[in-house]
Amino acid sequence: MILTIKPFKLKQQSVIPGFGITMGIALLYLTLLVLIPISMVFINSSSLGLSNFIDIVTSERVAASLKVSFGTSFFAAAINTVFGLLIAWVLERYTFPGKKLMDGLIDLPFALPTAVAGISLTTLYAQNGWIGRFFEPLGIRISYTPLGITIALIFISFPFVVRTVQPVLQGIDTEVEEAAACLGASRFQTFTKIVIPELFPALITGFALSFARALGEYGSVVFISGNMPMKTEITPLLIRTKLEQYDYAGGTAVAAVMLIISFVMLLLINFFQWWISNRHNRS
Repeated sequence: MILTIKPFKLKQQSVIPGFGITMGIALLYLTLLVLIPISMVFINSSSLGLSNFIDIVTSERVAASLKVSFGTSFFAAAINTVFGLLIAWVLERYTFPGKKLMDGLIDLPFALPTAVAGISLTTLYAQNGWIGRFFEPLGIRISYTPLGITIALIFISFPFVVRTVQPVLQGIDTEVEEAAACLGASRFQTFTKIVIPELFPALITGFALSFARALGEYGSVVFISGNMPMKTEITPLLIRTKLEQYDYAGGTAVAAVMLIISFVMLLLINFFQWWISNRHNRS
């Protein structure tokens, strides 16, 4: 018997021709569009000095705006995750008249200018608006409150969950669910034991995208929030206010804090998604 020894290759050949060139272009593109603009935020804010930087970012007004922005964005993303799954399920598992129209309406917030969305929502949910006037006698105010901000953020960010979950639902074989039903599993057991584990990574991704989109929203929120400092003022508006007052260092300091908190939260979400995916694959 003759043994053949394959030559040892120090570098594994890529299946994509020109990997080195494409990787270089990709890194250059990310550097120009992401890394350099982000680094300028920290460079501009560094001119304040550490003590002034801490005084600005720990001020009561900045803390209140961060609380409003992150709180409303989190609740909006959580609500979108639940109802986005429901809408994606209806679109993928059922056939009904107007299905194509409903599917097309999902992307409407992408095309609609955010200022138009803000004006429309304010008109609807104001005290004398078509919807707000029914809540006013009950003592519930929607416009110019965090509730109104949350509604605006739900509107502009819900397509992310739907479009993230839909392809995964398409890939789930319905025969697996039918087999579970034949083995005696109830609909609830099939949904929680088979469907949800498959959809969970996509739901986490949709939540992260919806949260990130809502966190940076400005145009639709400024109309319905009322922009009251310490109450309904969002962080992007506070940053713009500082820039309009020519306080560029203070504005970039607030932006740097918001950027750091957002990055940490998205990193934790991605780590949680990775952990869930590995756990599901091992099981």
